[in-house]
Amino acid sequence: MTELLNNAYFWQKIDTLYVSLDYKRARISGDAHPQYSNLIYPCEYGYLIDTDNDSKVIVKVFKGTKKPSRIDSIIVCADILTKGMDIKLLVGCSESEKISVLEFLNSTSFQKTILIHRGDDVPSWAEND
Repeated sequence: MTELLNNAYFWQKIDTLYVSLDYKRARISGDAHPQYSNLIYPCEYGYLIDTDNDSKVIVKVFKGTKKPSRIDSIIVCADILTKGMDIKLLVGCSESEKISVLEFLNSTSFQKTILIHRGDDVPSWAEND
């Protein structure tokens, strides 16, 4: 079972999404949330969109101050207000920025999140890929 956890090929696919979709900035670090003015964005926030696709796939992104060479982590969100789940990509984030984003997203009682750090393990079942 541990071979299914955090493998390099999963992260490779996320990196491919990041470089193949268009990034649109929505908020800069320090902006207030549009609905909850007491919540301040700790990092730049935006989304990835497939402008060639009518479905307009949207992937949410927090960008840190480091050079964005690959996805650092993902955050999985459960939101009882919207009755949904969401995944956000973290790119170019320092460890302190990752914690700040996690605290920002966990600051309401309606949404709780977890942070998943990038792994580079290649599972034995994929060694010949």
